[in-house]
Amino acid sequence: MPRKAATEASPVADFEKSLDALEALVEKMEQGDMSLEDSLAAYERGVGLYRSCQTALEQAELRVRLLSDPQDAGSAQVFQDADAARNGDA
Repeated sequence: MPRKAATEASPVADFEKSLDALEALVEKMEQGDMSLEDSLAAYERGVGLYRSCQTALEQAELRVRLLSDPQDAGSAQVFQDADAARNGDA
């Protein structure tokens, strides 16, 4: 089985990085000293980070399902499709 390039980040690393950035963004917004424009930009960035976290969690769930029941071909196909889409192969 081919290994991923060392420069490619894992879903877990992506999740942790996105979650850390999201938490920092929330702290900054909670201080209340951002302009409306900056707050809107931060909110948009937060939505993007949230979606990134959600995607990483979905990928992790698919991997767990695949590992738990390797006979379930449907889960394997869904995982492969999600991985291909993430890597831009779709």
